[in-house]
This record gives sequence, structure tokens and C-alpha cells, in this order.
Amino acid sequence: MYIYIKSNKTSKMKSLKIPLLFLFVLFLCGNTIQISAQKLSKKEKSIVKIVESNHQDALAFLEKVVNMNSGTMNHAGVKEVGMVFKEQFDAINFDTRWIDMPDQVNRAGHLFAEKKGKNGKKILLIGHLDTVFEKDSPFQKFKKEGDIAYGPGANDMKGGDVIILFALKALHENKLLNDAQIIVAFTGDEESTGKPLETSRKDLIDAAKRSDVALGFETSTGFNYATVARRGSSGWLLEVSGKRAHSSGIFNKNVGAGAIFETSRILNAFYTDVKGEEFLTFNPGVILGGTDIKFDKELSKGEAFGKSNVVSQTVMVKGGLRFISEEQKENARSKMRKIVEENLPHTTAKISFKDSYPAMQPTDGNLKLLALLNEVSKDLEQGEVEAFDPGKRGAADTSFVADYVDCLDGLGTMGNGAHTPNETIDLTTFEALTKRTALLIYRLINQ
Repeated sequence: MYIYIKSNKTSKMKSLKIPLLFLFVLFLCGNTIQISAQKLSKKEKSIVKIVESNHQDALAFLEKVVNMNSGTMNHAGVKEVGMVFKEQFDAINFDTRWIDMPDQVNRAGHLFAEKKGKNGKKILLIGHLDTVFEKDSPFQKFKKEGDIAYGPGANDMKGGDVIILFALKALHENKLLNDAQIIVAFTGDEESTGKPLETSRKDLIDAAKRSDVALGFETSTGFNYATVARRGSSGWLLEVSGKRAHSSGIFNKNVGAGAIFETSRILNAFYTDVKGEEFLTFNPGVILGGTDIKFDKELSKGEAFGKSNVVSQTVMVKGGLRFISEEQKENARSKMRKIVEENLPHTTAKISFKDSYPAMQPTDGNLKLLALLNEVSKDLEQGEVEAFDPGKRGAADTSFVADYVDCLDGLGTMGNGAHTPNETIDLTTFEALTKRTALLIYRLINQ
């Protein structure tokens, strides 16, 4: 596997591809990282003991918040879960606030909790309160079966939120947060971000500008992996028009090819001429074509009317684009636009793009965070932690702050079936991941 790297946050992505494993070893062995393996200190052992003693309380709290519906569009439910977390952060002396979103954003808002101090790194901890399961979903309750628990959002990502809370509880009970600068940001719309992004992500970005490091607690990709890079996401809409006529005249100089043939040409050219770059993918998710079409953008569904003896008049295709850098995104868009402009006879086409999540690139700072996490894990005798393939990760809130701070993500719970009625969380790793998080935060605030 290969990965791109840039030298700082303002430089452009280099064209050189570097093997990820080699890159990781290089950073560990080079002079840019001064981290050596160490045994747990007396204070760190105390942190671990507190995590262990609080473990059953953490599981009970997880069950409580999972049983509270907080589908993105259930604004009252999202805020209710936020208020439950707010009480917990208040109890460990964080200053908390609920941030309502304007009506135009059509989202519940966000919970922020902050502790001000001067020690070590200024840390931003990122989670989200919402899930993909709305109030009408049949999947609503937490259910435990041995070491596996089922529940809406248990893994994505209320489990990660609980890890943040109980890691900080352990530090608080050891009186180790007294002069730490930490901001906890739990967004209420990660699963479906409110628009405009300039409004819905303003508070998160402002918090990043006051921080040095951001740790994201989206679901883990494996006990011994963390995320140093994520692809960005963008939407695209292709609209094609042809000349409506009797099908007997298709292909002649007066009728031309029709909208469906033109659309087929465009999509095939996307596949043959744009596809191929590492980490770049694009997907036409829905297509409607015929004489007349109707499409509901909010519900992403529609209907089409047409006949086999009528040349198609209109086609619409809605899709998505994934990329590892802004440069890669813009290059792909340019190629797609050029293809769309080269129309078959008597057809026209246009494509528009809509930004969603930016890319989180694998900077040297992100890799240093990974190295620190790796040392924490080894000191806990949990094994080595490696970088996960960004081509296999979706977008997340860390992407919005990656231009401002060093980032590490995928620090949340382990499980399977996220976004499905079979979503699970692996309870055997929950305590261990909380210990790892608590010690990572402790070492960051003591650097």
C-alpha cells in the first residue's frame, strides 16, 4: 500500500508515493521523533486502576445513552443525549455549553465542554451525538449478548463518546487535569451535516484554531490500527438533455443521439478516463431518465416516464466523489467537466459539484501522534498500532480541522455493522481502549 505525504500544512501534495509501512518505520527510526519505550509511571498505573474501577459504570452509561434515540433529524433526542453528557462533564469541572444551530441549518446543535490550562499540548477531542437511526427505525434498544452488545449508535459513535468521558474521568479523579487545556466537541449532525458548512462547522473549526492536537473517536478499524488520513467527499449532479422525437429518427442529423445515449457516453468515459488514481473513487448513486423525470433531493428518490418509441429527452445522475487531497479532487473534477462538454449530436449536458468533507492528509504531525499512541499501546502491553489504509475509511469531522492541527482518528470502539440494524460493539476491548485513550491524553498534556 502507498500513501502521499506533505511536509507541512500549507504545502501542496507531492506526487511521490511512499510505501506506508516504510514511511512509518522511517519516522520511528529517524531523528524527527524522540519517543522511547517506557514502563508505566506510578501516576499512569493509578490512571489504569481508575479506568478499571469505573468500567461497569461506563458500560451502564453506554447502555443509557444508546437507549435514547438521537437520529440526526430527531433534534430533541440529539439535544437530550447532549444534556446527559453535559451533566457528566459538569461533574468533572469542565465548562459546558450547548450551541444551537440557526433554523436554516435544520440541525439540533453541538455540545462543547472545555477546561483551560497551560500544560503541554492543547487537545481537541471529537465525537458526535447523532446516529443514522431516526425515531421511526425499528432498531432502538441496547441488547447485550455475552461480550457483544447491539444498539443504534453503540459503535458509531456513542461508544467513542463514552471512551472520551471515562478517560477524562480517570484523569480527573487522579487530579491530573488541573492545568490542562482540553476541548471536547460533540457535534449533533456528523451523520448528515447541516448546511451551510460554514455555519454548522464554525465552532469546531474555531476550537481547532485554539488547539495543537485533535483526536477523533470514530469507530475503530481494528484494535491495532488508527487513522492518520481520511479521504474527503464531494457530491456531483449530472443533467443531460436530448431532442424529443420519434425513435425511428434516432441517430439522424435532425434528432441526434438522445439523452440516455449521451449519459451512457459520459459515465463510460468517467470509468475509462478518470478512474485509476490511488484513493480516488466516484460513484453514480442514482439515475433517472426518459421523457420526463421527477426527483426528490431530500429523500433521494424519484420517478421517470418514457417510451421505447420516443427518444429520451432528459436524464439526471446523482453521485459522490472521494479524494485524498484538494489537488486530486480538482483534477478529477476538471477531467469530468471536459468529458461532459464533448456532447453527442443534439444533446447538451452539465455537471455541478457540491463540497461536503475535505480530505485529512497524512502529515508528519499526524504520524508523530501515531508513534506516541503506539508507545502507549506497547507500554500497556496491548501491541503495536499501525496506520490504517485511508482508502478504506469514510469521511468524518476530523477532516474539517486537519488544516489547523495534527490529527489522529479511529480511536473509538470496535464493532461491526455500523449504520445497519446489526450494529455491534465488542465489549472485550472497551476498557482497554479507554485506558489507551487516558494515557495518550496524559502524555500529551505532559509533553
